Amino acid sequence: MPDQPAWKIEYLSEIARARAARQKGNEGMARVCARRAMGAFLGEYLTGHGITQPGPSAYDRLQIFSSLPHLTPRQRESAARFLLRVTPNHALPCDVDLIAEAEWLVSELTKD
Repeated sequence: MPDQPAWKIEYLSEIARARAARQKGNEGMARVCARRAMGAFLGEYLTGHGITQPGPSAYDRLQIFSSLPHLTPRQRESAARFLLRVTPNHALPCDVDLIAEAEWLVSELTKD
């Protein structure tokens, strides 16, 4: 993968970690890895859209991304799912697959 940009290598690595965590039954870690994958992608995306300091964390980047005016309602909804807080039982308050959301959102935003 040396010909791939650093963000893509990090993104793919985090998605792989997310899948491995889910396979082991660790959904919490799967969510964390999916968020980190989005953070890797959004660092590049935001910089490419003129935001030179997108913040170091995936959470910061997701918040900035969510406020962009050109997003479709579905893209904004997808980003909001990554910002959901877990319940006291360590689950999301709704049924959402953050791995699938990450893959969908990256696919949507990288269309030519």
